Amino acid sequence: MVTIVLKGLRDTEEFGERLGNILKGGDVLSLTGDLGAGKTTLTKSIGKGLGVEEYITSPTFALINEYDGRVKVYHFDVYRLDNVDDLYDLGFEDYFYSDGVTIVEWGDRISELLPEETIHIHIEKGKELDERIVTISGEGERYSQIVKELREI
Repeated sequence: MVTIVLKGLRDTEEFGERLGNILKGGDVLSLTGDLGAGKTTLTKSIGKGLGVEEYITSPTFALINEYDGRVKVYHFDVYRLDNVDDLYDLGFEDYFYSDGVTIVEWGDRISELLPEETIHIHIEKGKELDERIVTISGEGERYSQIVKELREI
């Protein structure tokens, strides 16, 4: 587990871009944290690092948005999901086990459906107004590789 303190919006954006630069097809991220913690802001920055030029918005009512970057980016927001069966109707496996990068906001709500090697990112507000505390956890070789590359930057 790695914990990073981000001192403001600029730090959050830079962290997200660095992470996006490291990610590759097949990676799945689960973002958790309270409302307003910065999950969508982080997703926008990750998308930028992945080469997404479109404006990334939260798919709160659509459940999923797709973006083109150096790999496909699939952005889920499952906050308003009634039950996990709705994801089966969407064919979530096609996204989670694809050659794209999948980012799931509120991933803790569907934890039983996430791949074993999901990268878990928890964001919480810090003591200062724009401070965020980011905790990254996961299992497997890909998680270890991402953490190693983040530390080298």
